[in-house]
Amino acid sequence: MELTWLELFIIVLASFRLTRLLVYDQITQFIRSPFFNEVEEVDEFGQKETYLVPKNRGIRGFFGQLLSCHWCTGVWCSIFICSLFFVYHSIAFPLLLVLAVAGLASIIEVLVQKWLED
Repeated sequence: MELTWLELFIIVLASFRLTRLLVYDQITQFIRSPFFNEVEEVDEFGQKETYLVPKNRGIRGFFGQLLSCHWCTGVWCSIFICSLFFVYHSIAFPLLLVLAVAGLASIIEVLVQKWLED
């Protein structure tokens, strides 16, 4: 199967969006929470700040480290997206297209917000 430039663009955007979804988005917090500990600290102004720190050991520690790094998660998301595309193309393509559209929309939103700030 030969990959077109449009298909590559869709795969790239879908991988980008899935990575952001897993690492940053509030809607997937329930997926990340078993792999992190909450640590509270008081800053120099007396304000409480809460940090998420990956668990120290075992499988939860491994996945905590993975989910705290968008580069690492991005590699695994890309492997998953590419596998879906090549193995289950007809089933996976609509899902990848939705992720790609959402990814491009989020990039456009960031650019518009940046433009409005200036």
